[in-house]
Amino acid sequence: MKYLVTGGAGFIGSNLVDQLIEDGHEVVVVDNLSTGKRSNLNPKAKFHCFDISGDNWPVLINSILREVDCVFHLAALARVQPSIDKPHVYHKTNVNGTLNLLIACNDAGVKRFVYSASSSAYGETDILPTNENHPTNPLSPYGLQKLIGEQYCTVFSKVYGLETVSLRYFNVYGERMNSDGGYPLAIAKFFKQRQKGQPMTIWGDGEQRRDFTYVKDVVSANILAATSNKVGNGEIINIGNGDNRSVNEIAALIGGETTNLEAVLEPRNTLADNSKARELLNWEPKMTVEKWISQHKKSLDL
Repeated sequence: MKYLVTGGAGFIGSNLVDQLIEDGHEVVVVDNLSTGKRSNLNPKAKFHCFDISGDNWPVLINSILREVDCVFHLAALARVQPSIDKPHVYHKTNVNGTLNLLIACNDAGVKRFVYSASSSAYGETDILPTNENHPTNPLSPYGLQKLIGEQYCTVFSKVYGLETVSLRYFNVYGERMNSDGGYPLAIAKFFKQRQKGQPMTIWGDGEQRRDFTYVKDVVSANILAATSNKVGNGEIINIGNGDNRSVNEIAALIGGETTNLEAVLEPRNTLADNSKARELLNWEPKMTVEKWISQHKKSLDL
């Protein structure tokens, strides 16, 4: 099979590329390297430094998408607070880029489109665990933009016959997660601060709970979504571990001094009902956050 991975130099995308190549597939990577890293690129993948949200997106049809069987769309500007600060920049990448890619895939005859959606589409909810039928109520431009991407996928399945499936990720962690910038992932930030001998900074009271999901479990879900004969009609599927931990609990697992900062706008709790993923994809998570943190602490000698 020939696969194209957008965002293939990023955290989740590069892990997916590695697994696809290990499985013996031909892989093409598209990434503009705005957040992705060249060091993440697998040398066995064909790489195009390309911005799918730019005006030259029709190039995708004429060359990059040739003979591609399935596209994994992971390219995005992620994180909540930066999307609040720069909504127009985030909209161009997360909405326009997704629409451009869907059009290109449909015109190029790509069979299936696997979209990386986000649990941020749910917003605040008191119904836990949360299933895919729960009303969406995003609390940020990022959450809204990822929701619009899902809706475009569903429309392209219904109107154009392009097979699509959207995977709503819950708080992904693991190898290559981002520890840089102003809004890094909490686990990555905590480990970086501990290595520097700094206190771990916690937004708000730290009692907000998250469904932490291991990156290689997310990779597995993507590959299953590309091959399952039970999906392809615009389905929306939660990809979450099915349990959650407070930020304070994560900090305690890592160990060390903490300090609290002013709270930011975010849901209080996330917890996935992953029964749909089990049913349609035959997927189940393999890693627990406790086990991974313990292993990572040993590798860093903390």
